Amino acid sequence: MRVLVVGANGQIGHQVAEKLKEKGHDPVAMVRKEEQVGQFKDKGIETVLADLEKDFSHAFENMEAVVFAAGSGGSTGADKTIVIDQEGAIETVDNAREAGVKHFAIVSSIGAGDPKNADQIKHYMYAKHRADEHLKASGLDYTIIRPGMLQNEAGTGRVKLFEGEPEVGNVPREDVAAVLVHAIDKNQPANKVYNLIEGDTPVEESI
Repeated sequence: MRVLVVGANGQIGHQVAEKLKEKGHDPVAMVRKEEQVGQFKDKGIETVLADLEKDFSHAFENMEAVVFAAGSGGSTGADKTIVIDQEGAIETVDNAREAGVKHFAIVSSIGAGDPKNADQIKHYMYAKHRADEHLKASGLDYTIIRPGMLQNEAGTGRVKLFEGEPEVGNVPREDVAAVLVHAIDKNQPANKVYNLIEGDTPVEESI
């Protein structure tokens, strides 16, 4: 399957591209800068130059699925969060719909379902909430993954993926990437929103 990975230069997105390749798919890493291309080319992963803050509709040509793993990062202000995590995601959904994409998977955040009651980074939760709601209303087949507190240690390959009320918990970025890839690989989008934290269920059995 030909899969556009938006935010491929980020920690989760980079691992998504690599894991999709390992599964036999054709990931296309969407990157902003020419100097970011080489790291993917060395691994046989195709790239496309595109910027979420400009017109990036050309990146969706012949794509069957999209993984949106882009984020403004913790060091930026609320304005950049709105531009990338909210408006960038919304425009990605619109472009995917126009291009006839079959499955759209997105990295959200635990707590995005109820941003009004968020204890902190409320602007971030609202941005994720708006993006999720736009995707749900788009008519696209979707999988929304809302991970807990992201960690940098190696993934365990075991998670707790569940619907309903969120729980406080951590999860390695590698396991988030693995769950996204599993969702795309299984290719049976059920239009569901999942919370994701570390747990005991093998990723391959999580959906």
